[in-house]
Amino acid sequence: MAQTEKKAGLLRRTSSSKKPLKEKVVLMYDEIFAKEDPTKNNPRFWDELFLMKVNLEYLEGKLESLDGDEVMKIKDNINSLFHHCVQALGEEHQIKVVNALQTLCALFRGVHQKNKSATGFDIINMLMGFDKAELRMKELMESLDSLLCGDGSESLKSLCLKLLLCLVTVTDNISQNTILEYVMINSIFEAILQILSDVSSRAQHGYDAVVLLALLVNYRKYESVNPYIVKLSIVDDEPTLDGMGMVIHHALTEYNRQYKDKEEENQGGFFSTLTSMVGSMFIADADEKLSVQTNEAILLALYEAVHLNRNFITVLAQSHPEIDMATTPATPVPASPTTPLSTTPPSLDNEHRLNSARLCLIILTCIAEDQYADAFLHDDNMNFRVNLHRMPMRHRKKAADKNIPSRPLVCAVLDLMVEFIITHMMKEFPMDLYVRCIQIIHKLICYQKKCRVRMHYTWRELWSALINLLKFLLSNETILLAKHNIFQLALQVVNLFNMFITYGDTFLPTPSSYDELYYEIIRMHQVFDNLYCMVLRVSTNAGQWKEPASKVTHALVNVRAIINHFNPKIESYAAVNHISQLSEDQVLEVVRSNYDTLTLKLQDGLDQFERYSEQPREAGFFKELVRSISLNVRKNVSLSTMSQDVLLKEFSSIS
Repeated sequence: MAQTEKKAGLLRRTSSSKKPLKEKVVLMYDEIFAKEDPTKNNPRFWDELFLMKVNLEYLEGKLESLDGDEVMKIKDNINSLFHHCVQALGEEHQIKVVNALQTLCALFRGVHQKNKSATGFDIINMLMGFDKAELRMKELMESLDSLLCGDGSESLKSLCLKLLLCLVTVTDNISQNTILEYVMINSIFEAILQILSDVSSRAQHGYDAVVLLALLVNYRKYESVNPYIVKLSIVDDEPTLDGMGMVIHHALTEYNRQYKDKEEENQGGFFSTLTSMVGSMFIADADEKLSVQTNEAILLALYEAVHLNRNFITVLAQSHPEIDMATTPATPVPASPTTPLSTTPPSLDNEHRLNSARLCLIILTCIAEDQYADAFLHDDNMNFRVNLHRMPMRHRKKAADKNIPSRPLVCAVLDLMVEFIITHMMKEFPMDLYVRCIQIIHKLICYQKKCRVRMHYTWRELWSALINLLKFLLSNETILLAKHNIFQLALQVVNLFNMFITYGDTFLPTPSSYDELYYEIIRMHQVFDNLYCMVLRVSTNAGQWKEPASKVTHALVNVRAIINHFNPKIESYAAVNHISQLSEDQVLEVVRSNYDTLTLKLQDGLDQFERYSEQPREAGFFKELVRSISLNVRKNVSLSTMSQDVLLKEFSSIS
């Protein structure tokens, strides 16, 4: 009875009484893994090898199966294979180039899998030999550069990028991948920029190019001078920056499309896409089983562009309604991968969301403290409708999309921050995200105060959200203090109110807005009173929170002055007029009539803030983030998924 042999490299059905037949390429691999030089009996061995369809699974598996001593015994043959792979990249015969690229990927992956515990230098020796490594990598990088920048096949260019992504992500920690030293020395930065600046190549290869650049920028970024960081920081070529922006924009739009299962209206370019995406990411329900996995690689690319290159801000400040990255030539390579609905366990999915949300808030932080970006965000002549994901809640109805007003984009950013504040008051309190959220609001208000920009925004919604946040902190004091310094957050919130109290006349849209601020403080005075009692109690007792609580006590001086000044006036007005409960208009009348006798203290430094700095505070976060992205890219970038049959068919007419 015939049986099918399932092992890699065995192709034919065969009688059980006979040995299974191996394909020729597998027999040739076996010769390489023997101790003797494979060209000893066949001088044309290498020419013939690269004309044969690569068996990635067998080659990688063979490398992984050998122990260290066995690998070292065939080191010369492995070195020779690597050398002839690099040589084959210069061949006119395209099938040889395809097979050489795929063989190189199998070599990088197989040797690294075998030697996970070995040092990078051992791996370099096994692949290339110490004495030849510099020359071999120079030749490899030059060949890849030529293929990426040339007029050749788009499939080959895609394969080159896949190989580079494979090379960058073979180690969990890319900074421990010593081979990347040669990628630093023999830069392909210009090749990446050329891909991004060209309309056709950008549509087909832009996604891989952007992810590759983001990863290369993070190689030993805190330990040495990374040339990719230096070069990215000084790029000022508009088509290139626009191209990078379009690739990122498309990927974020794709996230929104998947989440809503329909195309989003993205008239506002980057900012509206980013804010909408972040909004859909902020979901507090840990039991939600299905969600669209956020694309951390693209978010990292956006962060690096915003953080390192001041010129990239001009790209953010543009609308690209003409972009349609999905419309590409026939049988294109997708610009970005289609991410299926995640089936990650809720706990892991939540951790992923928190990391993605943190990265998004860091990006918005960088934007909020950039003068050019702020000018665009607040430009009253540039109005957009931004669809924000709003979490279903019992006490509010979902607004119809047609009711979304057209406003400056800063309103969408503020709406997003308000949305975050009101939807994340939960048991697993994301303290770090709240701190960042309040900092973003503060930086935007500092700009408005400095430039005297009067935004027509529903500030009352922000004030209400902030007061409810204080109320939540008070209600959960014991639980939260076991994990967090809630006084830091409380101080930030109180100082936001101090900003409005002290400088509101410079940026609030109308005098009545200032009246409404006082009304809201007076209406919710019980929350501020309770906060004062709590911080006074903590600050007068010896303990670890004495000093931070004391700062909140001092910060509350003007809020308490407002409450203590106006409450007796309101009570007196009600008594004189025999009114049991005053209307809002009546309270506002009392407020307006008694401003003159109110005494407030001038507080210094309210409009000052610490500028964002990645090192050292965020270094640990980014190291773990890059590790996560690297693992994900490695999992998804498999050259075997690019059908070898399709590639070979494309080049079969070439003799």
